[in-house]
Amino acid sequence: MHSQTLQCALQDLDHAYINCFQGRAEPPNFRKKFLDDSFRFPQGFKVDGSRVYLPKIGWVWSWKSRDIEGTIKNVTVSRRGEHWYVSFQTEMDVPQPLHPATAAVGIDLGVVCFAARSDGQLIEPLDSFRKHEERLANEQRKLSIKVKFSNNWIKQKRVVNRIHQKIANCRHHFLHQHSTEISKNHAVVVVEDLKVKNMSRSASGTLEAPGKNVAQKSGLNKAILDQGWGMFRTFLEYKQVWRGGETIAVAPHYTSQKCAECGHVSRENRPSQALFSCVACGHTDHADVNAARNILAAGLVERLNACGPSGLQESQVL
Repeated sequence: MHSQTLQCALQDLDHAYINCFQGRAEPPNFRKKFLDDSFRFPQGFKVDGSRVYLPKIGWVWSWKSRDIEGTIKNVTVSRRGEHWYVSFQTEMDVPQPLHPATAAVGIDLGVVCFAARSDGQLIEPLDSFRKHEERLANEQRKLSIKVKFSNNWIKQKRVVNRIHQKIANCRHHFLHQHSTEISKNHAVVVVEDLKVKNMSRSASGTLEAPGKNVAQKSGLNKAILDQGWGMFRTFLEYKQVWRGGETIAVAPHYTSQKCAECGHVSRENRPSQALFSCVACGHTDHADVNAARNILAAGLVERLNACGPSGLQESQVL
């Protein structure tokens, strides 16, 4: 192993402890074999078309997915499933982008409907894990009856890993598709500041105080984690930065109970999962679309307060 690769691992460990001590992350865990396999070369590498020279490894052929722009600063080799990937971190001057669109949109994320937009468009969920759940369970049962680390166990482990990788690839493709479409057509995107970790916390409780409706909560947690809300927000944020747009996160409190027309807040405003009917003014709409309109309004108010009178006016983006 190249000495600077080992030094990079120590630098990553140092950054992990700094983030932990400053309250930005959890304490680092001990490394596990075959989990997040990767190593980095800060220098000594060469690139020749589709070939990459890695110190102490030699020339390696790769499939080039995109052209490399800028000056290469380091090379990272990583493994996902059965495949190895090489990525290049580059440095280049990028002018300040100006987003071509002038519209804004609010997005309400959910389980029954993955995303409802304030313009009325609904995005149905993909549920990639649920579609492959039965097959995954069958293959995991086969794995459980094999002798651990035997040849047959290794073969079956690869089958299970391929299913997990397919689930992840389907989810990533779905989130990239919709985040790119939203980012291209909207200069301002307002989303809910959801605490997914808290929302998907187990309800099992303890032996002294057991939880209630544990099975129902477990199914809800599985559905929440299957959506990838946090990843979707991350995609939106960096794509908006690339295009010169903005992503605003607002508190989700009472967005589903508030009327987007008159502002009346009441539990009775939502008689069912999909219907919103205001008991004060009689306004009716899809419940998630109404919530998305409230999210958009809250985001524009927050932006206007932050930017002052020179900020983007609501009439310009609705």
